[in-house]
Amino acid sequence: MSHFNGLGMHLGNLARLSPAKTRSISPENFTGAKGGGGLATAGTGAHAARDLGPGWKLSPSVVIAAGETFTLADIEGPGAIQQIWMTPTGHWRFNVLRVYWDGAEQPSIECPVGDFFACGWGEFAQVSSLAVGVNPGSGLNCYWEMPFRRRCRITMTNIADVAMTLYYQINYVLTEVPDDVAYFHAQFRRTDPTRYKDVYTILDGVAGQGQYVGTYLAWGTNNNGWWGEGEIKFYLDGDTAPTICGTGTEDYFCGAYNFDPSPQHNEGYVTYTGPYSGFPQVIRPNTDYRTQMRFGMYRWHIVDPIRFEQDLRVTIQVLGWRSGGRYLPLQDDIASVAYWYQTLPTQPLPAVAWQR
Repeated sequence: MSHFNGLGMHLGNLARLSPAKTRSISPENFTGAKGGGGLATAGTGAHAARDLGPGWKLSPSVVIAAGETFTLADIEGPGAIQQIWMTPTGHWRFNVLRVYWDGAEQPSIECPVGDFFACGWGEFAQVSSLAVGVNPGSGLNCYWEMPFRRRCRITMTNIADVAMTLYYQINYVLTEVPDDVAYFHAQFRRTDPTRYKDVYTILDGVAGQGQYVGTYLAWGTNNNGWWGEGEIKFYLDGDTAPTICGTGTEDYFCGAYNFDPSPQHNEGYVTYTGPYSGFPQVIRPNTDYRTQMRFGMYRWHIVDPIRFEQDLRVTIQVLGWRSGGRYLPLQDDIASVAYWYQTLPTQPLPAVAWQR
């Protein structure tokens, strides 16, 4: 009998006994060793604890220099990451999170930290979902279950010109992993601006068997008016035409009619955040120097994963309205994170111009 708990079944499994071993990595216990926490004699809190000594919050965070990559965790399996909490300083597009499974040189997760946690514009927005939570003032939480068999390595790269401070905690379990369990992946992309009459690609180049489990979009508009008429499309296992075709951008994110509940749909956007979908962020122009609307939205396929056997491609149209009741192809600033599980090996991720 397996003691591996799947996402969505945790409440039902809480009463069951298990030989799994709970561990946690933070700056107070870099290795996650049993009985290894609170033993630091130096760290970012040493000055504040100078009258108290060891065990009194001597090492709650790390400082990552400009251009430096810091290893947050290096864990021998088998096991699974169960929760990640962190709060980074600096611009969130310049804090790059990477995760490597089972000794691979190719990361399976490569994202700016803000986008990975569904806050892509470097500004706080409350996210209250099953898979990701973002809480005041910059508490970034991930609950995606991430199993591994031999090794898990997690890094943070600071690509800014100044140092960053990072508080973090990675909670995980050492346990057996069944043969039919796949590896978690997340991939960031950005196009600014999108090409006229072209689609935005959320994910491509996937090879293997797995299931697609989530989408985050950070969408910046370059036109007035409504921007979300475009359909999302999923091309499965060699499709030339999509097997799954949505009916509009806000529809895919489980909203409707421009995210505007007024009878004429002309009063403005209403944000929301739920277990499986949300439109939590609307950044409105408020000065002469910030003139564009920016949005953040997520859709988790936790109860409706999109399964593929060989390959997967995901696109969305960039489409608004023009006069005369006609669609208007847009040229907007779009960034995305695709979340999925698949078998290894991971295909090389596309090159990304890391930018604000």
